[in-house]
Amino acid sequence: MSETKKVSVLAGFKAFLMRGNVVDLAVAVVIGAAFTNIVNSVVKGLISPVIGLAGTQSLDAYKSCIKDPCGIGADGKPTGVELLWGSVLNATLTFLITAAVVYFLMVLPMAKYLAKQEARRKAKEGVQETIEITELEVLKEIRDTLVAQRNANGGGANNGGSPGARDAF
Repeated sequence: MSETKKVSVLAGFKAFLMRGNVVDLAVAVVIGAAFTNIVNSVVKGLISPVIGLAGTQSLDAYKSCIKDPCGIGADGKPTGVELLWGSVLNATLTFLITAAVVYFLMVLPMAKYLAKQEARRKAKEGVQETIEITELEVLKEIRDTLVAQRNANGGGANNGGSPGARDAF
């Protein structure tokens, strides 16, 4: 492989890594991994015990036997066919609780914050437009006053002003 091809491949790889979306994705993965620990702690430490007050803390024990006899045989091997619906329910509840925690603690406050920022930006733009419109109105009034003065002094373009001064405004 030639030296210029190595340099161009490395330069292309560097450009790929330095793209905004790749760096943003890497940051999101790291933050997501850290946030996962927080959410799991909230679910395991706070929410699961509250659910445990009404029933059991572990739904994994709930199952149904669809082919008898279910259990462990004399040889230590499982017998029958068990449907482990408790673990599916547990995973579903964990997902819903995690999604609710993420939505109410992260998404909703961020959406409110961004909406406030957008409202401030629009209000600032509205003030800027008002200032520009006011300046335009003042310039029109000045033009109209100058035209009125010119007409009161005898009118026409030969009153000491430059020709075409009326058209300048």
